[in-house]
Amino acid sequence: MILSTCLIVAVLQASLQYAVGINMIKLIASDLDGTLLQNGAQELNPGTVQLIHELTKQGRIFVAASGRQYPNLKRLFAPVSDEIAFICENGSLVVYQDKILAKHIIPRTTGQEILNAMMEREGCEALLSGVNTCYIQPKDEAYMIHIRDVVKNTVTVVDDILKVEEPYLKISVYEKNGINNSEDYWNERFGKEVTVVTSGNLWLDTVPKGINKGTAMQDLFRELQVTPQETMAFGDHYNDVEMLQNVSYSFAMDNAQPGILDICNFHTDQVEKTLEEVLDGKYDNKLHANRTDMSHRKCSTGGKV
Repeated sequence: MILSTCLIVAVLQASLQYAVGINMIKLIASDLDGTLLQNGAQELNPGTVQLIHELTKQGRIFVAASGRQYPNLKRLFAPVSDEIAFICENGSLVVYQDKILAKHIIPRTTGQEILNAMMEREGCEALLSGVNTCYIQPKDEAYMIHIRDVVKNTVTVVDDILKVEEPYLKISVYEKNGINNSEDYWNERFGKEVTVVTSGNLWLDTVPKGINKGTAMQDLFRELQVTPQETMAFGDHYNDVEMLQNVSYSFAMDNAQPGILDICNFHTDQVEKTLEEVLDGKYDNKLHANRTDMSHRKCSTGGKV
């Protein structure tokens, strides 16, 4: 009788621990350029596509999080586009299974001021993002070729970008010699009206004030009924900061900007390695510890938290 009672108590304790402690990773967001796509790659590895298929089979949702437009992302992830979610335009547009979950717009008056400034500034090209296309008024034909053939955007060339009627999701400036010396200029001029963020070495994006990949993650949490404790994210650049801060399992790439390495719980040299660990259940069925408690954990690539 004593043995039976002890057994029942043990089972109840184990059940309670499992019920409280289970923490399946349900949402996995990754930046693209410099993170999932390494060394300038513009196509997914076939193995990555298969990993995403396997994640879907386990009831997990992969999220492509990028400053890119929706049509570009949908083409890139064509084999799995109906399985995954998309954070597009650095958070201005959130899509899942072809349904727009969230859309954030730059006020037209503000947008026109930004476009005017970009068109007037020497050495700059402007790009205006809508939902299904982007609009450019190229000063140099090489820019149009770059957008169409290198970036591989769905693009509409216009004679006057100020006459585009579609709402402004994002307005970007391209400087072929690099934006490092002009970031302060754009922040000082428009930082009070919009969020200004670098996106690689040649691009600077402006999106609605307060919008970023982190707010897009919150849109997904709300719409998909997932919590930050059930979410993992990967990034390498400063436009990933808010996304990484909004999840419990934050991974910086080994070659990430120093500030990104500082805020993440883990780091890795390859997203796919960690996805394989997720499939193996490494991060499931555990009580989640806070950032302080996780300070001595390591990821598979040897990176300290």
